[in-house]
Amino acid sequence: MTAPTDVVARLTGRSVPGERPLSGDLAEVTLDDGRVVIVKRADDPSATRAEAAGLRWLADAGTVRIPDVHGHDENWLVVDRVTQGRPSREAAVRFGRDLAALHAAGAPAFGAPPPDGPADAYIGLAPMRNEPGTDWPGWYAEHRVLPYLRRAVDQGTVRSGEAAVVERLCERLPVLAGPAEPPARLHGDLWNGNVLWAADGHVRLIDPAAHGGHRETDLAMLRLFGCPHLEQVLDGYQEEAPLADGWADRVGVHQLFPLLVHAVLFGRSYAEQALAVARSALAG
Repeated sequence: MTAPTDVVARLTGRSVPGERPLSGDLAEVTLDDGRVVIVKRADDPSATRAEAAGLRWLADAGTVRIPDVHGHDENWLVVDRVTQGRPSREAAVRFGRDLAALHAAGAPAFGAPPPDGPADAYIGLAPMRNEPGTDWPGWYAEHRVLPYLRRAVDQGTVRSGEAAVVERLCERLPVLAGPAEPPARLHGDLWNGNVLWAADGHVRLIDPAAHGGHRETDLAMLRLFGCPHLEQVLDGYQEEAPLADGWADRVGVHQLFPLLVHAVLFGRSYAEQALAVARSALAG
């Protein structure tokens, strides 16, 4: 098997004096100039290509800080290591403002992949198709919610009789989605594990599933799995770009997609959460 040090030397053109394995597919590698990078392995070339393109697209907005991409090939990605610090209220407000500016950088369409990114991408370990659409409710139902609902039903994670509640929500999305908004430039997998509170007082975002989408989706993901100082993040966001009226009532609608992804990957407990969210949205 190819050594991470050999990969980093080839992709960066620098000699590599040291390596520290972090997991089976992740290692920390020191370059000859003292910088430290992370090298990550993926089995599917489209996953590596999508992640590299997503990181660069987010970085191009010049808002939230993103680790530099030093190189990639079909199976390997090399990025800057982030020296982590501790979450603070000040950093959270700054992150909220920067995230709002990132979303405002926009995308060509809902479902648009990053430039040079493949249509067949990933969210975590789950395949995710970036297929452009014209209106958010129709696109979200067709390309985000229903594909994972069908997989969950096929696996038996969601029972066939239970799927109807999610299908009804999809039918009502034009009403439930709130005011129309332009496509935002989304991180796309913005759970707390992908939000790194760096030692310099700025947040770094890693492991994106970047695409054009609705800005409330990133915010709903932050709430779904918890985020330090989330209320301060939201305060900073609203200062920069106020959310449309009723946004708090739509959080569950936007959480349905990641919950169904987790149901496909991790089982029944997430399916039950997805069904509860769908019932609540319909009742509201």
